[in-house]
Amino acid sequence: MTKNVVVIGGGHGQSAICRGIKNIENLNITAIVTVADDGGSTGRLRRQFHIPAMGDIRNVMIALAGSESLMSDLMDYRFADTEGSEMDVAGHNLGNLILTAMTDQCGSFLEAVQTIGQVLNVKGRIIPATSQVISLFARMEDDTIVKGEANIPNIDNHIRRVFYEEPVKAEPEAVEAILAADLVIYGIGSVYTSILPNVIIPEVCEALQKTKARRVYFCNAMTQPGETDNYSLEDHVQALMDHGAPVDAVIAANDRIPEASIEKYAKEGSTPVYIRDSVHAYAIYEEELLGFDNGLVRHEPERIMRAVEHQLEEL
Repeated sequence: MTKNVVVIGGGHGQSAICRGIKNIENLNITAIVTVADDGGSTGRLRRQFHIPAMGDIRNVMIALAGSESLMSDLMDYRFADTEGSEMDVAGHNLGNLILTAMTDQCGSFLEAVQTIGQVLNVKGRIIPATSQVISLFARMEDDTIVKGEANIPNIDNHIRRVFYEEPVKAEPEAVEAILAADLVIYGIGSVYTSILPNVIIPEVCEALQKTKARRVYFCNAMTQPGETDNYSLEDHVQALMDHGAPVDAVIAANDRIPEASIEKYAKEGSTPVYIRDSVHAYAIYEEELLGFDNGLVRHEPERIMRAVEHQLEEL
């Protein structure tokens, strides 16, 4: 029987999940992707052309592409940003430029995403959480307000909540996908700047609370400096629930992280995420999920696929 899976997030973590599950048989995949990014090439294009951020969407497109091809490689190509360069395209990602041009031609950001998805033979649907141009805000523990997704992790403070100042309408297809889902996956990635920018859109939040789907969070293996300093697994989940995201189960990595990797991350202020408590209101599934190339701690797509298959078997 075909199952409907919705993956909510942004950044490289969401792409890793999509890359892992795209070859599971009898699976309809929908990726709901944040468009709140305002840094780098994405930020420059959204300011110049007043269109939603497309960087995370581009990453998911490449992850869900039917095969690794010249076109998918080109989508990820970045023009050199050399000091003193006067090139208009310097520092831009070619995929971002293609999405910008297609949005202008189609007159619709969602239609542009779907059209490029057809070219890449994407396995599934990719839906921006909203088609509005939005700015993410964060209220810190000392009530400082920080504007901009790119700025939030750079403040030496703890995040209390993230929010939008203006009303934000969800893309209707995103809401429909959540309500029709059998399994909703949050993650992997930055809780406050990748996952929650989707969740805090009122219609998305309401759909997550109404859906009959199993709602599963792929917990990060390492804390993120400026966002989740010293967070336990429980702290990550609490941040989701405090913003209205129901969590039925959590998938956590139980791999032994090499000491060299721990030392490497410690220099950047990042530490392994641990399970603090023995009793939870949600189920916790511990699995081997990680790889450690060049000392980097990364979720492996093949292991993600197995973990998701285990969840599907329980539905």
